Amino acid sequence: MKLIFKILFLLSLQAGFAQKSEIDWMDFETLDAALTVQPKPVFIYFNADWCVYCKKMERNAFRDPEVISLLNKKFYAVKMNAESTDEIRFDGQTFRNVQAKTMRNGIHELPLLLASRKDQKFTLPALLLLDQNFQIKLRSFQYLTTAELLKFLAKIDKKTTQRN
Repeated sequence: MKLIFKILFLLSLQAGFAQKSEIDWMDFETLDAALTVQPKPVFIYFNADWCVYCKKMERNAFRDPEVISLLNKKFYAVKMNAESTDEIRFDGQTFRNVQAKTMRNGIHELPLLLASRKDQKFTLPALLLLDQNFQIKLRSFQYLTTAELLKFLAKIDKKTTQRN
């Protein structure tokens, strides 16, 4: 009987040290609470159900063990469907998808606020890197391979490491 408990204990320890096989995505409400407890850099990924490049990134780059490890260890990772009709409370404000009332693929206010570019149409996928003070440092509006995503993430990792 003691042997069974020892084996179960060792297996539970091993499971605790095993690398996760997926990204710990969170929503904006969870991010809001997490940032007040422990500030750290934020990675935001805006996507849509119809976005072919988003799906390709989810099949490839976001399943890469190195990407998963880096995002889970060094960042808060937020994933949001840009066409969501959910009401989201973040930073003391409420955000909605006002466009959904009049447009077929209306974009939510949060992606429009964070991932819009002057004089350019909103495009997906939209990837943002923010520092621990929630200041946007880098943005990308295209498909990134695993190697390109790792380079993208390393840019903010180096910036935040140099400051600490």
